[in-house]
Amino acid sequence: MSIHFEVKRTIQVSKQKAFNSLLDLDAANHWMQGLVRMERLDDGPMKAGSEWKETRKMFGKEATEHFEVVEFNEPEKIVLRCDGTKGTTGKGEFIFTYRITSSGEYSEITLDGEIKGLTGLTKLFGKLMAGTFKKACAKDLDALKDYLEK
Repeated sequence: MSIHFEVKRTIQVSKQKAFNSLLDLDAANHWMQGLVRMERLDDGPMKAGSEWKETRKMFGKEATEHFEVVEFNEPEKIVLRCDGTKGTTGKGEFIFTYRITSSGEYSEITLDGEIKGLTGLTKLFGKLMAGTFKKACAKDLDALKDYLEK
């Protein structure tokens, strides 16, 4: 069983700029809340298969998660996978699908989040945490919007 959530934001930038900003790890510290560090695990331009570790301070503690670009369809879609078994979470799989559409000088970013692989008590807590994940993702997209529209 999977847990799903969706967040949408309209940003006054081009579709290409919105797409690029989602994978600009060097600029993430300007908008990503609680970011401590990013560690790229490969070289070259971002593409399917690119990986990094992202460390954020959450609830007063540092948490590091492992991300991989699963799908890279520039400038319309990015799918990221966070393998919970390789990070602080220790469980589950988190899929973040970003779709970018545009109309004129505005772009809409739609984030479809999916949490998979939770069992037992973590499944129960996962359902409760879905709202927390959605709020965190919404805050990130709001901060990205503010950063890009400056």
